[in-house]
Amino acid sequence: MHIPGGRRTAIALAVGLVVAAGVGWWITHHAKRAKEITLFGNVDLRQIELPFNGAERIEAVLVTEGERVARGQALARLDTGRLEPEVAQAAAEVAAQQQVLNKLRRGARPEEIGQARAGVAQGLVEANNARSRYERLAELAQSSAGRALSRQDLDDARAAFEAAQARLTVNQQALRLQVIGPRGEDIAEAAARLDGARAQLALLQRKLADAVLRAPTNAVVRSRLVEPGEIVTPQRAAFSLAIVDPKWVRAYVTETDLGRVRPGTKATVTVDAFTGRGFEGSVGFISPVAEFTPKTVQTADLRTSLVYEVRVFVKDPADELRLGMPATVHLPLAAKAAAR
Repeated sequence: MHIPGGRRTAIALAVGLVVAAGVGWWITHHAKRAKEITLFGNVDLRQIELPFNGAERIEAVLVTEGERVARGQALARLDTGRLEPEVAQAAAEVAAQQQVLNKLRRGARPEEIGQARAGVAQGLVEANNARSRYERLAELAQSSAGRALSRQDLDDARAAFEAAQARLTVNQQALRLQVIGPRGEDIAEAAARLDGARAQLALLQRKLADAVLRAPTNAVVRSRLVEPGEIVTPQRAAFSLAIVDPKWVRAYVTETDLGRVRPGTKATVTVDAFTGRGFEGSVGFISPVAEFTPKTVQTADLRTSLVYEVRVFVKDPADELRLGMPATVHLPLAAKAAAR
C-alpha cells in the first residue's frame, strides 16, 4: 500500500517519540531501582493478654475498648471483702510476734530480778532455821540417849531441813536465770517466727495489691473480656492491650537484595490510607534464617522462594498506623552500594 511521504514522516516521528519515551522510562525506572529497594509488608506491634493474678469476683471494670491507658493505670478491680480481714489478722500476728521478740531481747525487768533475790533471801532464812532446829533435836536425842524425843521427830526435823535447802537451791537458780536472761535459741526462734509472720503479711498485701489490675505500659485497650460480677482466674485474660510504641513493618527481602540491607538503614514507609505521606523509620532487625515466602507477601520481582524477614521500625507519634495495615517500605541505598 502506498503511503504518502508526509504521512510516512508523521508515523516515523510518532514511533520515534514512543521509543524515546520508552527508553526514558526504562532509564528512569532503572535508575530509581538502583537507588532504593522497595519492600512490601504489614504494620505490626506487640500485644498483651492481661489476666488477673488471682481468682475472685470482679467488682468494677474501669476502661473500655479503644481507650488509651497509661502505665500503672487501674483497669479493673476485684472484690476484697474476704482478703482485707486476712491482711488485718496477719498484721496483728506480726505485731504480737514483735512484742515477744522484744521481751526476750530485753531480758528480765529489775523488779523481777529483785523479786528473785528476795526469794533467795527468804529461802536462806528458812534453811538456816530448819538446820538450827534439826541440830538442837539431834543434840537432845544424843544427850538423852533417845529418851527425850522419838526417832520420828528427829527424822521430821531432818526432812524439813533438807527441803528448805532444796528450796534455797531452786531460788538461787531462778535468780541466776533472771540475771543471765533468755537463751539465744529462744531469741532466734522468736525472730524466725516474726520473719514468718512478716512473710505471710507481705504475701497477703501482694494479693491485695493484685486485686487491682493495672496497665504494665502505655497502650490501647483492644478487647475488654470481662464484666462486673464475673469470676476470673489467672488462666483467663481480662484485657487485650496493644502497645502503640514501638511499631514496625514486617516485610521480606529476597536473597539477592539481602546484602544491600543493613541494620540502622533509614527508610520511608507509605500506606494507602495516607496518600502522599511518608513515615520515617529504620531497619531494626534482619532475620538470620531464611524462610519460604509467606503467601500473604507480594513482591514486585519474586526471583526466589526463600526470603528473609526484615522489621522496619516506624515513627508514628500521632498513632495513625493500625495493626495489619498494608505498607510499602522504601530503602534508599548508599552511593557506593548503588554503584555496584
